[in-house]
This record gives sequence, C-alpha cells and structure tokens, in this order.
Amino acid sequence: MCRGAHAAGSKLAEGRCARVGEIWPCGEQIGGAVGYAGAFVKKADTRVRKAPLLVSKRRSARDWPSRYARRLVYSDFAVLAAVFVVFRFAALPFENASVSWVGGPEIPYWALIVAVILLWLVALSVFDTRDRHIVGNGTLEYARITNAGIALFAVLVAVAFFLRIEVSRALLLIALPVGTVALILSRWVWRQWLRRQQRSAKYVYRAIVVGEAAKASHIIGAIRREPGSGFDIIGVVTNGRAPALIEGVPVVGGLSTAVEAMDAVDADTVIFAGADELSPAVMRRLGWAIADRDANLVVAPALTDVAGPRIHSRPAAGLPLVHVEYPVLEGYRRFAKRAFDIVGSAALIVIASPIMIAAAIAIRVDGAGPIFYRQSRIGRRGQSFGMIKFRSMIANADDQLASLLDLQGTSDRPLHKVIDDPRITRVGRFLRKHSIDELPQLFNVFLGDMSLVGPRPQREAEVALYDDAAERRLLVKPGMSGLWQVSGRSALSWDDAIRLDLYYVENWTFTQDIVILFRTVRAVVAPGESAH
Repeated sequence: MCRGAHAAGSKLAEGRCARVGEIWPCGEQIGGAVGYAGAFVKKADTRVRKAPLLVSKRRSARDWPSRYARRLVYSDFAVLAAVFVVFRFAALPFENASVSWVGGPEIPYWALIVAVILLWLVALSVFDTRDRHIVGNGTLEYARITNAGIALFAVLVAVAFFLRIEVSRALLLIALPVGTVALILSRWVWRQWLRRQQRSAKYVYRAIVVGEAAKASHIIGAIRREPGSGFDIIGVVTNGRAPALIEGVPVVGGLSTAVEAMDAVDADTVIFAGADELSPAVMRRLGWAIADRDANLVVAPALTDVAGPRIHSRPAAGLPLVHVEYPVLEGYRRFAKRAFDIVGSAALIVIASPIMIAAAIAIRVDGAGPIFYRQSRIGRRGQSFGMIKFRSMIANADDQLASLLDLQGTSDRPLHKVIDDPRITRVGRFLRKHSIDELPQLFNVFLGDMSLVGPRPQREAEVALYDDAAERRLLVKPGMSGLWQVSGRSALSWDDAIRLDLYYVENWTFTQDIVILFRTVRAVVAPGESAH
C-alpha cells in the first residue's frame, strides 16, 4: 500500500498518494504503476464538500493579484504625478498660471493638472488595465493603457472645444503621450519584478490540472513553455489509467476525488483540461465546491496559441460559447503596419548610419571581399526578393553550406543553422552577435520587401521543406525581428521557431509589434549565449 500525506498543504512525495481523513482511500501498486487517491473508485462522489477554513497566511498568499493591483494604483499615481510636475516646470510657461473659459471661473493650472491626473486614473480603471487576468502577462495590459490614454485625449479635446477653454497644446501633445509611455514603462518594470518573484514560486497560482492524461500533458507543456504564465502546476487529477507522473508533475488524485486533492495540496486554482468521465452535472458541482473555497476555476480549451483579443465569450442557451476570430491583416491594419515600417525604418537608418559606416570599414579592413551580402529569400505569398546584409562570412561561403549541413546531419531541416560555423570571420562573429550585420535590411523594410517585425525570411530550399502549417508563415511579410528571434534565437528548435512564428501570424497586433521591437533592443544590447 502507498503511504499518505495527512497534513493539508504538505507536498506530495513523488510516486506517493495522499488522503484527507478517511474520505480519500489510497490505491495499490498495480501493473508497475503507482496507484493514486481515489483512482479506483467506480462511482463519482458528487456531493459538495464543505469548504475548509483558510488561515490568514494562506488567504494572504492567495490574494496576491489584489495586492499587486493595489501597488499598480500607487505606481500609476506616482508616475503621472512625476510626469506632470516635470511638464509644469519644463513645458508650461509660468505666465500661464491659471485657466478660464467663457462664463466660468478662473482656476489655477495646478488644479487642472490634478483633475487630469484623477481622470487618467479613472480611465485606467474603466479600461481594466489592472485586471487580475491580464496584468503581468501578454500585451493586452499595454494595449489597454494606450487605449485609456487615447480616450482621455479625446475627452480633454472635446471638453476644451465645447467650453472654449484655453488649454496649453503641450498638455495634449506632450504630457499625454509621454505619460502613456511612462505608464507602459512602469508596468514593464513591475512585470520584471513579478517575474523574479514567480521564479521563487511567489505571486503564482498554485494549480492542479483535472482531466484525461493526454489533455493534461498538453496543458502542462503549453504553460511551461511560457515562464511568465503565473501558474505553478503542482498536481494532476486524472483517471485510473494514468502513470504516477505526467510531464514530471505527480498525479495527486482521481476524477472522483478532485476536491479532496485540491485541499490536500492547498491549490488555489483548478484547470479543467477535459475528460469524458466528467458529466456537466458533476462539473457544475465541482464548480460550486471550488467557489466555496474561494479558488479559481479555469477551463482550458484544446485550441492553443490563440491570443486574448481573438477570443470572445457569448452565452447562448446557458452555454458559455467561445468564439475565435480569424486573423485579418488587410485594409487599415495593413496600411498602419506599412506606414509604421516606413517611418520606423527611415528613422533607424538615420540613427544607425554611424554604426553601419563603422561596420563597413571594419569588414573592408578585415579582408578581401564585398562589404554587403545579397541573398535571395522568400517573402510574402512566396515572392522572392534580395535580402541585404553586411558580409559576416568568407567569400563564396554559400558553396560550403551543403557540405557543412550534411556533416552535421541537418540538411533535411528547414532551419539551416550551422553550429560553430567555420565560415564566419572574426569581424563577422562580432557583427552577428550584436545583430549589426542585419542593419542593411532596414533598406529592405523601407522598400517594402520586409517588415520591421515578422517571421524570419528563409531560403527557397528551406521553404521547399515546409509543411501545411509552416506555409502560413508566408501570409505576412518577413521581418527583421520576430517572436522567435527574441525568444531564444539560435537556441530554438525548428518546431519552437515555427510555433512562435505561427502565433505571430495568427495573433498580430500593433501593440505586439512594439513589444517585440522593445525586446529586440534588449536582446541586441545583451545578446546572451544563444546569439551567434
């Protein structure tokens, strides 16, 4: 027989069972697999268990989203106050000490600034920028902050127009954009702090996954691929045909004892992965028991890699139906992305011109050969174009590629990367590590062959190896940077790279492009070991 773990909240030893009182019987080792609690109970117990009393320390640990949101309120106020203090003394003439309008009183300018700060804080709340489900993860938090700033701008313009208030244009054209950027930067700083806490198993949801073994394995793998998800998977509740461990996570109970398993491991979140044995009536009763424990209920659909803006819930006939929109990068979205590429690439060409001149001189001094390297790549909808780079390899390096790929046994894979490539020059190694060799691609972006952000352009021979899924990379223009470039670069496998590229294609947003560019700057400044 297996041994039990009797104290609530204690960690379960690997391959062992736990029990709560006499309700949760332990199974025996059968067929080489360690049995788990309740796995062999034939009939599910659908009674609603009485919620255990939570001690203050446990309740405080579970209440981290509310505490984190309160800190964001204080942080937002401090950021806005600092921005407007600087604005008052740097951009606003001191003779404009008051503001007035026709038929209204004259009020000091500081009162107007205080009112704008309070309205901004209200807008941040109205747009749910501190919602527990979005803070600390994804781009939706940043998008809502931007929308709140745009809405405040529209309200101030309308009020000033209808009341004929003489408001400084610097307030609308300088203070509001700077304040929005400052808020986004402050949230990013908070997010880095939250990541450090989560790496120490703090400020996370202690979750168990309930469902069939294969579905639970899929959910655990998807969550673990994203370190900032905020979920710490501490157990799996599944049927009696499962092993003792699923993706390294112990099985802590059977489907008939899900509530007891939740109490035993002190979980505050239950993730339903789906199981045929769980009828709608049992699911509803489990939901009641979870609600009585002040815990979180999460339903994980089989459809993954879908971003939040594409998901819409629509209740119908008592069913919480989930609608998933198809990605659309046409019309005004395509125009906005192209306009951003033109303006951004032109500005970056001017800013990076001293670096490009220095790189060209270094390549010429390092040895014979052309400064630039031009190669045919496949772009949007399969159209080829000439991609420009600084030469980082010896002359005629392409002639050696096939033999090097055959030597390391990767000639049949789409992601052609030669490990410890002997063709790279001394200067080229430095240029590659800091992505300086790719700066000439700014001209490709300006001319319309590429975008600042998108899937990495590949050779025709690599595209010929694509399957149906990889073909969807060609729905958008290739980019200088992308999700997989800022998520591991050369250390990623082809499967991980294609997954990230497809996620970008399926879930494009303008905010996501901004975030990727920001992460690109960070990856270039601190390239790490994966850059070569």
